[in-house]
Amino acid sequence: MRRGTPTPGDLMGMQAALRLARAAAVREEIPVGAVIVAEGDILGEAHNETEQRRDPTAHAELLAIHRALQKVGEDRLPLATLYVTLEPCAQCAGALVLAKIGRVVFGAFDSRCGMAGSVYDLLRHPRLNHRPEVVPGLLAEECGELLKGFFRSKRAGL
Repeated sequence: MRRGTPTPGDLMGMQAALRLARAAAVREEIPVGAVIVAEGDILGEAHNETEQRRDPTAHAELLAIHRALQKVGEDRLPLATLYVTLEPCAQCAGALVLAKIGRVVFGAFDSRCGMAGSVYDLLRHPRLNHRPEVVPGLLAEECGELLKGFFRSKRAGL
């Protein structure tokens, strides 16, 4: 089980993911953003599109993975880092393992669905053939406040 520490470039990656999360909120999507970077290049980026696509699987991480794999023309991303504003769910954690992402840096913890340590730790399960380095909680307060504000405004609008 590898638990990493943030690098100087991680802050920039998470800030890019936060920009995408804010764009999602404007579109009435749950504000989660994801960016995949390797060797300083953005390979894929996305925000949640579950409402727009009417697809519960259209999470930011999955969309970013698809775009990154298309860009590199491969089926794995071992040298890449995923920056995501919310701890990945089971679906996204599984996809990260299958794509063999090298590192996962996330912002807010998800006490309901988080699979990088909150509910379960799928990303670092010892029986899996790939376990990415995980850096939890980068800009957690800012990422969490974005989500809380979004849901507060949704409840107030009911």
